[in-house]
Amino acid sequence: MNTHAEATPGGAEAGPKKLDKNLKLFDVYAMSTGAMFSSGLFLLPGIAAAATGNSVFLAYFFAGFLILPAMYCMAELSTAMPKAGGTYYFLDRAMGPLMGTIGGLGSWVAVVFKSAFALVGMGAYLGLYLDLPFEITAIILAIAFGAVNIAGAKETTKLQRVLVTTLVAILVGFTLLGLKAALEKNGSLIVFDPAYGDFFKGGLVGFVSTIGLVFVSYAGLTKVASVAEEVENPDRNIPLGMTLSLLTATVLYTLGTVVLIKILPGEELFGSLTPIADAGRVFMGDWPFDIGVILIVIAAIAAFASTGNAGIMSASRYPYAMAKDKLVPEKLAELGKFKTPTFSILLTVAVMIVVIIIFDVASVAKLASAFQLLLFMLVCAAVMVMRESRIPTYKPGFKVPLYPWMPIAGILISFWLIIEMGTMAIAFTGMMVIACVVWYNTYASRRVERRGAIFHVHERLGRNAYEGLEHELMTIINDRTQAENLSYEAVIARSLVTDFRYGRYDFDQLVDLMAVEGEARYKIEPEQTRAVIATTPPIFRPISDGVRLTRYVDSRVTEPELFIFRFGPKARLEMELDNADDVHTLMVLLCPAKPAGLDMRIGGHLAEIVQGEGFERRWLSARSEAELNDVLVRDDHFLHVPIADLPRLKAQVGRPVGDLAGLGDVVVALIERGDKTMIATSDNVLMDGDVVALVGEPSDLMTLRGASAQLPEEEE
Repeated sequence: MNTHAEATPGGAEAGPKKLDKNLKLFDVYAMSTGAMFSSGLFLLPGIAAAATGNSVFLAYFFAGFLILPAMYCMAELSTAMPKAGGTYYFLDRAMGPLMGTIGGLGSWVAVVFKSAFALVGMGAYLGLYLDLPFEITAIILAIAFGAVNIAGAKETTKLQRVLVTTLVAILVGFTLLGLKAALEKNGSLIVFDPAYGDFFKGGLVGFVSTIGLVFVSYAGLTKVASVAEEVENPDRNIPLGMTLSLLTATVLYTLGTVVLIKILPGEELFGSLTPIADAGRVFMGDWPFDIGVILIVIAAIAAFASTGNAGIMSASRYPYAMAKDKLVPEKLAELGKFKTPTFSILLTVAVMIVVIIIFDVASVAKLASAFQLLLFMLVCAAVMVMRESRIPTYKPGFKVPLYPWMPIAGILISFWLIIEMGTMAIAFTGMMVIACVVWYNTYASRRVERRGAIFHVHERLGRNAYEGLEHELMTIINDRTQAENLSYEAVIARSLVTDFRYGRYDFDQLVDLMAVEGEARYKIEPEQTRAVIATTPPIFRPISDGVRLTRYVDSRVTEPELFIFRFGPKARLEMELDNADDVHTLMVLLCPAKPAGLDMRIGGHLAEIVQGEGFERRWLSARSEAELNDVLVRDDHFLHVPIADLPRLKAQVGRPVGDLAGLGDVVVALIERGDKTMIATSDNVLMDGDVVALVGEPSDLMTLRGASAQLPEEEE
């Protein structure tokens, strides 16, 4: 191999801090569920029943079905792009930064208003026991929940788990006892009180309007998308958590309103702003110490608290994600010592306090619901854009069923419900859109060059595409599979790197070299390598400005192998590549057919590495294959040293690699012996003077480097 560049001292460049992935399935469920139960059950049923009568429970039931398209679309985008910012991130990457700005700022404002409304409602309930104005109580609660959010997502979700568990347990008890009392009172659950008027009191129009009114009770279901970056195994936990949450909400909303219309007289329910507590007094009022009503008040407080707490958590991720993309001041993207977006949380809490002090929160929160419906429309459209863009790296872990009819239904349902909400709601939505457009044009437009996936749709029509999105989606694939990255690093660590300083090269020459070197290094028959590559013409896709990657997936390949070619300034590539003058590295990845998606995951890992800060400088300065491998493998997972520097390995000279003891979660990837570099197999015997490349967990590598020659007793 010819290498002629100046080397740069090792040490990985510090990359940007990332949010911790510590939210599990129950955390997703708790956040989605907690964001739904507040005014939807503890305030709205009386208003809804006044509009449609006994059919109010069906309005809640159908509203649960109508949210399905938006939920499925949000789940698909969340599993394809599990990044902080949720709706903002999806709209930005699908339709460009202008739509992202509308989605991000609009979502933030809408969630801030609705969360402030929840805290005001909680303050009102606490006012029954505390001698404080409910606005003061709401402000104190906003500060307290803000502090919990700053302490970490894990701490926030611990509180959310307690709140939601308490809430759901009490509501299940209320519903079961209420149905029992209603059955005893009326003798049947299908006989309805004529005092409520006709079953569809307001006719079909009144019933449809009521569906629109209670639909927003389910809107919090999708808020978990804004913290998707912090969810473990998002492909499973996000769609499953949202589905379980929707089932819980639909059942409790539907059966809970059945209890209300069976227990309370019509005139009492129509005028009630505390319907659950009023119904509880009827069949639990004779409990000792009024414990039944107290439990309902506790449930109401837990509902409003969980909505406010989840609201602060989700709302703060919008400015955080937008700041990372330079659409708002970058200060908001900084993480504090608890790895949470501290400044974004502080801004969110501060704005909530201003809203509580200045505005009629209930009225504005209802208007903000119309904007939420607009976002649902755009999210459904974003799924169609991403699908039709045909970007190879768009790989959702969950796909919307019945595509494209489900997203189309979501668009039509949201549009219809916005119209039903009236002129004021439409006007408020329009003003928010205009404000977001003004912000983008005056602040953000000159700071970004990014474009959305919609340009890939344009490409299919003969126009231009934005390749940067493919880079980013490739990186996201790697983030989604962090637990498996160690094996990918082993593939990269043993990759074959060839450095060309002079000459002209076409792809056929590279294939010949892969065939020869593949046999020598990987024991792959030359004709097999040629046959695999001959299956399809190479498509080199950019994973950074100067690096192109092509992938071949074939059942004849038994182990993933990576060939890397670096071209110096006097070497010329005779290939048709976009921006060929900027290309300095080509990578060819051969992967087995199973497990499915392995090529994408390795490609995602490569994308994260080559897009890291300082990669270009270190890669172009490396002078040897070992130095090039050092650059490609993250330094904290990689160790390249003589065995003389590792007493525990030096003590095992003469042993086969497969019999080495005391390594922990570390594998030997390469062995350098003189001028020869070989892939480490279980049969290779360590010899004095060997230099080894080790891949493993950072803690085990550090232990191995500092360990004595003495082996653990159980491994001797």
